[in-house]
This record gives sequence, structure tokens and C-alpha cells, in this order.
Amino acid sequence: MAYQSEQELEDNLVAQLAKKVDGKQQFEKVNITGIESLRANLKKQLSKLNGFEISDNELKQIRNALGKGNVFDKAKILRDRLQINKDDGTAGYIRFIDDDVSKNHFQVTQQVIVEGRYKNRYDVTILVNGLPLIQIELKRRGLELKEAFNQINRYQRHSYWAEDGLFQYVQVFVISNGVNTKYYANNRKQSFKQTFFWAKENNNRYTELDQFAKVFLTPKHLTDMITKYVALNETDRILMVMRPYQIYATEAIIDRVAEREALKASNQSIEKQNGYIWHTTGSGKTLTSFKTAQLLTGDSAIHKVVFVVDRKDLDYQTAKEFNSFIKGCVDGTDKTKVLVDQFTGKDVYYLEKDGEQQSSTKAQGGKINTRRNEKLIVTTIQKLNNAISNKRYSSLMEPVKDKNVVFIFDECHRSQFGETHQRISQFFTNHQMFGFTGTPIFAENAVSKFSRKYTTSDLFHKPLHKYTIVDAIKDENVLKFNVEYVGRYKKKDSANEVDIDVEGIDTKELMESDVRLEKITDYIIAQHNRKTHSKAFTGMFCVSSVPALIKYYELFAQKKAEGKHNLKIATIFSYAANEEDPDADGLDEVVLDKVAEPQAVYSHSRDRLEEFIGDYNKMFGSSYTTKDSESYYNYYNDISKKVRERKVDILLVVNMFLTGFDSKTLNTLYVDKNLKYHGLIQAYSRTNRILNEQKSQGNIISFRNLKKRTDDALALFSNKDAKDTVIMPPYEEFIKMFNQALDQMQTIAPDTASIDSLEDENAELEFIKAFRELMRLRNVLSTFADFKFDDVCIQEQEYEDYKSKYLDLYDKVKTNTAPEKESILEEIDFELELLAMDEVNVAYILKLLSKLKQSDSDEEYQQQYKALMQTIGGDPELRSKQELIDKFIQENLPDVQSAEEVDDAFAAYWEVEKEKATQAMAEEEHLIPENVKELVERMIFSNQEPLREDIVATMEKPPSVLQRKKVIPRLAEKFKGFVNTFYSGM
Repeated sequence: MAYQSEQELEDNLVAQLAKKVDGKQQFEKVNITGIESLRANLKKQLSKLNGFEISDNELKQIRNALGKGNVFDKAKILRDRLQINKDDGTAGYIRFIDDDVSKNHFQVTQQVIVEGRYKNRYDVTILVNGLPLIQIELKRRGLELKEAFNQINRYQRHSYWAEDGLFQYVQVFVISNGVNTKYYANNRKQSFKQTFFWAKENNNRYTELDQFAKVFLTPKHLTDMITKYVALNETDRILMVMRPYQIYATEAIIDRVAEREALKASNQSIEKQNGYIWHTTGSGKTLTSFKTAQLLTGDSAIHKVVFVVDRKDLDYQTAKEFNSFIKGCVDGTDKTKVLVDQFTGKDVYYLEKDGEQQSSTKAQGGKINTRRNEKLIVTTIQKLNNAISNKRYSSLMEPVKDKNVVFIFDECHRSQFGETHQRISQFFTNHQMFGFTGTPIFAENAVSKFSRKYTTSDLFHKPLHKYTIVDAIKDENVLKFNVEYVGRYKKKDSANEVDIDVEGIDTKELMESDVRLEKITDYIIAQHNRKTHSKAFTGMFCVSSVPALIKYYELFAQKKAEGKHNLKIATIFSYAANEEDPDADGLDEVVLDKVAEPQAVYSHSRDRLEEFIGDYNKMFGSSYTTKDSESYYNYYNDISKKVRERKVDILLVVNMFLTGFDSKTLNTLYVDKNLKYHGLIQAYSRTNRILNEQKSQGNIISFRNLKKRTDDALALFSNKDAKDTVIMPPYEEFIKMFNQALDQMQTIAPDTASIDSLEDENAELEFIKAFRELMRLRNVLSTFADFKFDDVCIQEQEYEDYKSKYLDLYDKVKTNTAPEKESILEEIDFELELLAMDEVNVAYILKLLSKLKQSDSDEEYQQQYKALMQTIGGDPELRSKQELIDKFIQENLPDVQSAEEVDDAFAAYWEVEKEKATQAMAEEEHLIPENVKELVERMIFSNQEPLREDIVATMEKPPSVLQRKKVIPRLAEKFKGFVNTFYSGM
């Protein structure tokens, strides 16, 4: 195949879309290249859709309405009807899109020019009824796909909002370089990691642009995507688009419901018409289940759709997440009585507390929730069981027992194997049940109940869609695991060779001996910073029993008191009568039933938990207790929040949090427990949520020999070869990969001096890509306990020198503000988060300055000075401060009397320099110094970029409308640079 330019790729796509399919034109090819032709076409297409000729005056009203708000507001306008005053004095109602594909008109155009801060030219635009709803950005073959993503981000900043803001109506972006093609929602808050391949039902991808266009870019599919499968998240005010496997699962359940209704209508048997969705942990079950439930409530044959969870905290969390998609669409069922009212169609009351709805009664002054979807209920399996078993409620439930009720069970591997399932099945005589699970129960991992082993298929009959951990890793929707086994494994020269038992005589006395537990505690203290990138992430430690947990907690507390670490350790566990985990699967039924409702058991472990919660209260200024069930529940929720916010370094658990707990900031699981099958996969999966480039894998550090159990679990829940996909290669393999990447990089730049003489931007681009790959591998290697630079073919100092040159190129791109010249480096992602390897901030620099002051000789001073300046130069946040810190060293440090006075001297110097910089910027840009200071304070307080009107308020003379386009962006960058230099990291 001959070389294909970006223009050819674009022309071919437009030609493909404009072709007739089965004799029918799918997309009309139009020549719309600017705002005037866009407006004229909009008027024509909306007239056609709404069945009357729209006048210029009526179009003006429509344009005014369309121009209001941001992307989220406009997504709501798109889905609504707009009332206008027609020229004949009557009210007119304008639709913008129809659920019926045949009523929508699809057009394709290319090279639309919109002028905002800069003049931008967009590649391919799909117009639906005259509005640009799908935008496609292309890069020629051989370029990174991420460059197209970055270009769209640039257009978001520069021009999508301009000239009526019609391009803010884009719902879905498509990016392609010909060989790889992805789609994603119009949501500026997301990263490249939230872009998706389209795939077949069996999860095989469509990557080539022409294949993708054939199945994805069709009028029917695009209508479904926009009207059904783009969700509006009210809480975050963002658009979310479903991934292919989520859509297939939703459609499979809807088809199964229709299949049962058809059988019923023809008087055929409706036995065994349940089904389950096997989607791996972390694949976005909430959005799938919400969309499924929402679409099913539109079926007139269904009386209620009931989403069932097995823990009170998940009931609250799911109701909150469902309401984030449609505000107030479900009520959290705090009490069984409220659940019964929901089933029987009575009014449900609520009170507003802390911005959230809580169920209430009319007598308590509650308001009726008029916005809720009366057909949709979210509840716990415990309350559902109570509603049909307790005589007080079961008589009230009689009228609904024969109604058509669809149940959707969350985490159905946990909750569906007891008497409760039988009670629900027997009470509701016209039910259909669906389950979601990441780890189904098969014969191999079933636990005996009532002398029988029940599997997921026994209860839910048929798997409707499957998306395993192998599929999710291939699609980069979850991370791989890096499993390290620590203990007596006879490995030479390994930091993981620790003298502790890992298997064999697995007696409680041996495995929970004080000596063994102390060695494990010491290992965790020594390695935790390395595993979590200096606490950029958090960890969880799961242990075999409550007594073992208590010993571990005491060891960590003792070593903290001795000054051996500063880790924030927290814990939570069940103190019910049965505190063990006999099946060794990490799942505790008492916990699942009673997370927020602890039993009135007074035990040694309860006293200890009360003591540990006391430590937590001192650490965070709270007042939780086990003596009150509501307070204990609040403790559970608060500890979840603190782990997600990285305010807890290590969470110690036995069973709790090993399933159903999602935290993107958790990357490490320490294991001293014999996990197996679904318990093992569920526990490991706490660590592998996608976050950023720095979080490259989930770390599993096992103090027991779980290798065979890990292989068995992966074989059961994916396939026998899954470990090659799911588990990362060993340390030695990464060393090889690093050295190969180093060879490649040094082919481009043999030494750091050669980087300065790279012949053009294309050569610089090749170096950036090569060194970035080296950084990615270094990022992974740094988490291995064994990593040292002696193992690779480059000295640490030389690596740091290359890093400085890499950052110089980044600075060059960042400071290039010339609008007339486009750099090919502009769209490249430098992935600077990979450089944040150590906790380098100004506090750390002050320590180094103090050490510099204490130097015993000129030689030592020069060595420390060089190391300090390289540390600053190698940190993206500190580079802007490098010149000022160097000036302090040269001009002020010699006059400081002792190392103890360095902090105060530096603080005084910093204030003087800050004032000088403020005055200099004010003088240069004709700004009012006091207003500049106020704006900077607001930026620091709100942690947001400056608003346009705030920038204008700092100016001695407001600029004209024409000047604003250039002046305000320039000043915004200056203010951000000022804050970055004088405040960030201080």
C-alpha cells in the first residue's frame, strides 16, 4: 500500500460515508465550511424535522437558546423540546433529534473553519438535523492516536465555544490514524484512558477506520448512541458514553425480557428465563445496570424494576450513582416500610440533608419526591427479604406478588446462594431475575449450602454476555497485576527473600507467630514508599484473621512510636461471633449482611476495634464508635472516603473491602491470607483501576505461596493462558525491555550533548517518544523491591541528564505561543506524571539547602550543589523555581549563620522576590498591583484558572473586544506561571 496522507484518509472516509448502501443514501455530502453556511443549513434541517418553515425571526430565538450554557447544558437542550413564539402568534415546539432514525437527516462535511482564540479547521463533521453531533479528527498513519485526542483538547480551548458554540453540541468524538480508531464522550475532564475501541459482541475490535465506519458511523447506530447510550451525569455535569460490552449486555437483557414476554403471550413455558452478565470487576457495571434498568422501565408490560445490592453501603452508593444520571430518579430505601411503599405505589417522602435526599415521612415534614421514576427501586437484599417475610409487611405486599417484576442483582456471586433467594422466587410469582458478576460461581469454586453446591447458572440459567479480565486488560480498561512473592523462596540477592514461612505446616501458631508478623511488618515499612510511588497511591493489607490483624496493628503502632515510619494505618473488621474465614475465599457472609448493622456482641475484638477507632478519631478529629450502629456505619463510609482521598496509607482488613470497594488511588495489596478463586480475583482487583500513566499496574505482594491458586483462579475466570495477559512479566524481563529501549533511544541521541544538535522537530519527536518509553519502563521497575540502577545499562546520573534535556524540550513547546507557527511537538503527550517519582517539594529542597550549608569542604559543597540543582531541574513543578533557588544559594546562603536558620532566611527571601515579581509584571502589562494580588489569592483559594472578567479587572485600561482575544489568554498564562512559581509546592 502506498503512503497515505491525512488528506487522503479524510477524503476516503467522506467518500465512504456518502456512498449509497442498499441503494439508499445514508449521509448527504455537503459543502459546509463556516458559520454562515452552518446556520443556513441548521435552519433548513430543523424546518424539515419539525414540519414547518422556520423564519429568520424564529431562527434567531432558536440560536439564542442554543447558545446558552456549557457542553452539559447543551446536551440537555438537545434532548429537550424548545418552545418559541412563532410569527403567527402561536407557540411552536422545536425538536433537535428524534429516537426514530428515519426522522433524522444525516450529513457529512469536512474542513469546517471556526475562529475563536485562533482560527481552527476541523477534519470531518457529521451533522444530525443540522447540528454537529459527531466530530472526527484524523492523523496520518504512523502518528500516535493520542495526538488526535490532544488536538481535540486544543480545539476545546481555542474554538468549539466560538461562533454560536454549535460545536459544543458534539456528543461523541472519533479519533483515528487509519489503523487504530477510538470513540469517546464530549467530556473535557477525561483523559486518553477514557477512549474506547468499538468491538463485536465477542469483544473482537474494529480498529481500522473503514471497518469502524462501516458499523459505528451509520445513522441507526449513531441515533442509538446519542439517544440511548450517552448518559448525562448530573453530579459531575459531564457526558459519559457506554462501551461496546456495556451496550451488548444492556441489549441482551432487554432481548431476554422481550423473549419471555413473547413466550408468555403465546402461552408457552417461561421457565428458566433468567440470565446473568459476566463482566469483570472494574468494567463499569453501574452505568450498564442503570441504563438497563432505565430502558426496562419504559416497557409497559413491566410493573417494577428492582436493583438489589447485598450491603447497606452499596444501597446508598447505588441510589446516589443512579441519581447522578437522572436527579431524584430513585429513593434510597432507608427503612423496609419505604420499600413497601415503593412497591405498592404510595407516595414516598424525603428530606434534604447536606445536599442529599434522605427518606422521611409526611409527619416529619418530608416532601413528596415528584421526580423519581416510580418503576425503579434500589434496595438491599436484607430489606427485600424483610418486606416479604415479616408479617407486618408481607400482607401489604400481597397486591404486587403476581405483578411482572424484573430483579437485577448486583455482585450475584455473593448474595444469591441462601434461603433468601428461594423466598424471593416463591413470593413473586411473575418475576424475572438478572445478575451482574465479575466472578461467577462454577462447580470448582462453589461452596456447599444445604448439602448442595449451587452455581450461578443454577440460579440465573444463562450467561447473556461475557467480558473477562483478559478482555478488559486488552482494552486497557483495567491494569495488569504485578505479583511478587515474599518469603523463603531461595532466590539469591533478592529483597523479597525474607526469612518467613509461606506454606507447608500451615498451622495458626506458625503463620501468626510474633517473629513472622514482625518481619512482614518491617518489609512493608521498608517497601511501601517504593510500591506506592512515595505515597502517590495507597495500599490495603488483608490478613487471615482478626487476632492476626490486631497483632499487625499493634506492630505498626509500636514501630510508629519508635519513629520507624510515619504511615497512617487504619482498620475495620467484623466483630461478630464468627470472625474467621473458613472457606478462605475472602468473603464473609456476616459482613455482607451486617456492614452497618453490627450485632450486639461484646467481645475482645470489639473492644480492640473501639480502641483502634479511637486512634482514627485522634488522627482525623472525628468521633466514631462501635457502640452506635449509625456511627459505625458512618465510620465505614468515612474510612472508604479517606482511602480514596489518599489520607490513609494502609488499610488493614480481614474480609471487608476485599469486594465491592472501588478506589482508583489504591495500587497495592499486601496479602497474608490464603485467598482462592473468586475471593482471590476480587481482592486483587481492588488495585487495578485505571488512573494515570504513573499507575502502571496493580501491585500484589504476597507473604504466602499463592502462585498455584492465582494461576487456577485466572484459568477459571478467563482461560488457561490468561496469566500471560493478566500478570506482568518478572523483574528480569523488565530489565531486558529497559535495556532494549535504552539502545533505541541512544541510536537517536548517543549522549545528552547530541540532543541539542538534533536536526529538526521530527528528530526531536523521535527522541521524545524513545525517552518516554524509557520513563514508562523506569516507572514500572521502580516498584520492584529489587530495582537498582546497577542492573541496567545506564548510570543514574546519565539518566537524570537525559531527563533534563527531555524537560527542556517540553519547556520549548510550552513556551511557544506564536499562533502562526504550528509545531509537530504540540500534540505529543510528555506524560510528566511519570517524572513524579519522589516526593520532591520545597520542604525537601529546604532540607537539601540545610545539608548544603553544613558541607565540610568545597568539594562536598560542589557535589551537593550539583545534585540539588539537578533534582530541581528534574522535577516538572520545581523547574520554574530553579533560577530563584539558585539566586538564593549564590546571594543569600553565604550570609546565613547556621543550617537551622536556612528555613527562615529562605521564607523571607521568597516574600521579597514574590513582591518584586508582582511589581515587575504589573509594570510590564499595565496592571493594578493590588488587583493582581487579589486575583492570585482567589486562584490559590479556588484552585481554578482565572476568569476572563477577573483578568480584565486587574488591567489599568480594559482592552477592546478585538484585543481581548490575544491579551486575556496571554495574561492568563502569566498568572498561572506566577502561581506555579511562587505558590505550588510551597
